[in-house]
Amino acid sequence: MLPLLLLLSCRDTITDTSAADETGTAQVDDSGGAAPSDFACTYVDPPDHGAVGTVAITVEVVAEGLFTPWGLAWMPDGDMLLTERDGVISRVTPGGVVTQLAVVPSIETGEGGLLGLALDPDFATSRAFYIYYTASDGGTVNRVARWSLSSDGTAAAEESIIVDDIPARQYHNGGRLRIGPDERLYIGTGDAGDPDASQDIDSLAGKVLRVNRDGSIPDDNPVSGSATWLWGVRNTQGFDWLDDETMVISDHGPSGLGNEGGRSDHDEVTVAVAGDNLGWPVVYACESGDGFTPAAITWGSAMPPGGLAVYTGTEIPDWSGDVLIGVLGFDDDTPHLHRLRLDDVGNVTRNEVYLHRDYGRLRETIMGPDGGLYVTTSNCDGRGTCGEGDRILRVGG
Repeated sequence: MLPLLLLLSCRDTITDTSAADETGTAQVDDSGGAAPSDFACTYVDPPDHGAVGTVAITVEVVAEGLFTPWGLAWMPDGDMLLTERDGVISRVTPGGVVTQLAVVPSIETGEGGLLGLALDPDFATSRAFYIYYTASDGGTVNRVARWSLSSDGTAAAEESIIVDDIPARQYHNGGRLRIGPDERLYIGTGDAGDPDASQDIDSLAGKVLRVNRDGSIPDDNPVSGSATWLWGVRNTQGFDWLDDETMVISDHGPSGLGNEGGRSDHDEVTVAVAGDNLGWPVVYACESGDGFTPAAITWGSAMPPGGLAVYTGTEIPDWSGDVLIGVLGFDDDTPHLHRLRLDDVGNVTRNEVYLHRDYGRLRETIMGPDGGLYVTTSNCDGRGTCGEGDRILRVGG
């Protein structure tokens, strides 16, 4: 049985672009998380997800004919490294030429397979990068491994497994990797169908983990001897940093399963710092309680969110500092690129929809070194219309 909840009243959805800077009146109870007294969680009424975005943008197809691309990273020569969920690591030129480098011994099952990717900060000399993948080794697990690119750039091979035995299941595998401002490796994991694991510090499931690049645990992690950086996560596939210490993270809401208390929908985005507990499964959506960090926004109908990036480019000045989210969606009506603006205390002041249904399901969302926002489609993952394959998109002004 779930503990008695201390409920947070939520302000109304922002649906009118002209009123999108209004702050609302609902307050977080002082006993819930570390939110300031003038913070208010935004609740978006179903079936809406946000106002129609009005900022002019352009979209360029960089590469196509792909199979569920999951992670992107840029090498110093301008080429991208790419992971696809069926196990293929490739390099992609700015002109869209895709060359296979390696096949990872991963298993593509449910939402598992070859997932996240991050480049080592010393890649120019180390040739190293990191991948997150699902493996079968006496049982199904997720793991993070360090790989290296050959000196001639035509092949890649595994060097070592640095984090192993991350719980895996058909659903809720997480998988996002990012190098943080501190040059540590951050790993987003799912609860692997066991909600209580998200509240178990000793479990690697339902967390954002922080490790050194050799897989060891940093001395300054919030819990001594633990890789846990954030906990109480259900299934994150997107996070980025608002500043060196503040993370913004998206999370998938529940699916109505029995072990989730019959709850459903309510994907969310939360602003968090080291050691925060996002509350799953004790609280979700705009609920809050003692010791839990409340969401900044939750949607009453499922999106759900894929990758997430803070916009740092200059081509679209109106988006400067905003949060962009690739939305996967379950049908032809939902997928889009989502824009959020947060004020200094984490209140949502813009909540907008772009590229609605234009390119189908969107997953990886990441800033490129050229200042463009790059987004991958995910139409070949069994939940969309694959057609001639998935694509890498560049969004600019």
